[in-house]
Formats: sequence, structure tokens, C-alpha cells
Amino acid sequence: MPFLVIAGLPIMFVLLAGVATLAAGSAGQTPGERPRAREFGLVVGVLPAGPLNAITDVAGVKVGQVTLIEGRDVRTGVTAVLPHGGNVFEDKVPAGISVGNGYGKLTGVTQVRELGTIETPIVLTNTLSVPTAADAVIDWTLGLPGNERVGSVNPVVGETNDGWLNDIRGRHVTKAHVLEAIKSASGGAVAEGAVGAGTGTTCFDYKGGIGTASRRLPEARGGWTVGVLVQTNFGGVLTIRGLPFDLKEAGIGAPPAGPDPSGDGSCMIVVATDAPLDARNLERLAKRALLGIARTGGYFSNGSGDYAIAFSTAAGVRAPHRATERTRTVTLLRDDTMSPLFQAAAEASEEAILNSLFKAVRTEGKDGRVAEALPLERVKALLK
Repeated sequence: MPFLVIAGLPIMFVLLAGVATLAAGSAGQTPGERPRAREFGLVVGVLPAGPLNAITDVAGVKVGQVTLIEGRDVRTGVTAVLPHGGNVFEDKVPAGISVGNGYGKLTGVTQVRELGTIETPIVLTNTLSVPTAADAVIDWTLGLPGNERVGSVNPVVGETNDGWLNDIRGRHVTKAHVLEAIKSASGGAVAEGAVGAGTGTTCFDYKGGIGTASRRLPEARGGWTVGVLVQTNFGGVLTIRGLPFDLKEAGIGAPPAGPDPSGDGSCMIVVATDAPLDARNLERLAKRALLGIARTGGYFSNGSGDYAIAFSTAAGVRAPHRATERTRTVTLLRDDTMSPLFQAAAEASEEAILNSLFKAVRTEGKDGRVAEALPLERVKALLK
């Protein structure tokens, strides 16, 4: 029975562009049956989470997802993050990008670094679907009211390679899927685990996927919110609360025969904040979000594409596409007030990565390969 997953919610009996789409994990556990890390009792860091503990705790940010599962070989999808609900091209947001290891295909990176703004939704998908996704984002942007004369668009599309579980060469993601993810984007809770762009990914030799988390600073430290969404597909030595997970000496068995013992893979991190930051400090914020990879046991291996994209939703720092004045005046946080935001980004990124693992379900895919879900009973034993 096919499902279309929109903003994390399955809708039955839908066929999109001739491809059946359904909720990840439908052949076994559903994502709702597994707890998030915090629900399991694993609290990361010291700063309080936002009400949803999600990137959508940053006001105005929306997330849409389409999950593609077909037969035994198609395990992929799309996740779209919208910085705000308006026309992002006409009302650009300041942004910064930091690279842990650059073995990846992040479309749009040079213009973001040059001009310091993002003018489209941020889309995540699989490696070979980046051109299709970019084409769809361009279509979306050109079709918005007010953009009738636009002749240049910088789509921001990131990826990880889900080819171990997914028939990646089949390029099953279509423009219609990308447009549906963008159009369906909404606030509220975000589905995690084997959904959207994380449907076919693996992390630390277990099933990875989409994860999210947030931190809200106390009023005395600014009261700003930092939200993170990740697409995990990387390796290393899974580390939880500073303890290596797969270690014989810990009495919890040997590492599984996973998809990529070399540690190669990729991780995309999207960071949103309502703090009024410019592109320079957003790049610095993105750099701290990469700490989440290191804290969980990744090390930016040779074949890994690890990127963090940070943007600010603060209305006062947006860059209008059209302006009659030669100058503009903005109010920005000073550098010496950034440290609490850095801490928030590091904590939220670490928890988002763990949530991607905790929520992901056992997934069978291409050539009969299986990515097992993180065994939570063994996690419990490690934390005792």
C-alpha cells in the first residue's frame, strides 16, 4: 500500500509521478515505535531544548519531506528546509557554510560564500539526484509571484550517498518529488530516522537518517533559539556520552558487519537561528555545528562530505533583492556574545545526530542488504 509522506505525515493511496512513496520502515517497525534520545533518557549538554526540540523551534522555519520506497531497491527521498514562509529569493537570509571534509556535491556553496545569503529553500537528497533537485528548486523559485523577471537563481542542494541501500543509479527522485517536499513544508514536529533524504542512509554501520534538535538560550544569555537538522550517512566509532559504543572490552559485543567500515560517508547539517547574525558569524556558527560529528565519533574521513549550512531568520538582517537605497543599516550581535550560540549549535547537532540513529528503523534495501537499527538495549547497558 503506497503512502506519500508530507512533512512527516503519511497519506495513504497516493502515487506521485508514477512512483509509489511510503513511510520508511513500513515493512517492520515504524519510526513512532522508537524513542528519541531524550525520551530514552539520554540528555545531551546542559542548555534547554526548545518546545519541539527541532529546527522548527526557530520561528518561521518549515520542513517538508518525501520518502520513496519501491520494491526491494528504491530507498531514498527528499528533505526541504525553508528559512521562512515568504519569497526567499526576494527576501534573502544571511548564511554561512563550513566544510569538515569536502568530498561532496553541495550545489550553491560558492555564491553563498561570496555574497553571504541564501535565496532558495535548502534541499537534501542523494548524490546523483542533486542536479534534479537543483532544477526543481529553480522551477519553484522562478514560479513564485514577483519573480517573473528573475534570470539567475542559486539553488542550495546538499546530499549524501545512499547507494548501499538504494538503487542510486536509477535516479528515482524526480522534480515532482522535490517540489512536493517544498510545497508541503510546514512548522511543527519533524519526522526523523528513515524518512525523506535519510531513507537509505547509514550511520556508524547502523541505520541513519534525518535527525533534529534545538536549544534555547536563557534570557540572560540572549534568549535566542538555535535549531539543527541533520542527514547522517557517515562512519567512525559511535560514541555516546564520551563512551565508545561498539567495544568488546565494554562487554557489549563486537562491531556489526556494516556497510562501510572505512568510516567514509557524509553528513549534512542545517542550522537555523533567530539571532541577528551576519554571514561571517553564521559561518562561525556552522563550524561549531560540525562538532556534533566529532562528539558522536566521526572524524571527517577522506571520503566523507561533511557540510554545515547556517542561516538567520531575523527579519532585520535579511537582504531584500530589490532596494532603492545604496546602503542599509542592520543591528548585529557582537562577537563577544557568540559563545552561547556556539555551545547551542554543538549541543543541538550532537543530539540531532543521535536522534537520527535512535528513530531509524531496520531497513532492507538494494541487493538484499540490511541496515540494522541502533540496538537500544545495548545503549541502555552502556549508559548504566
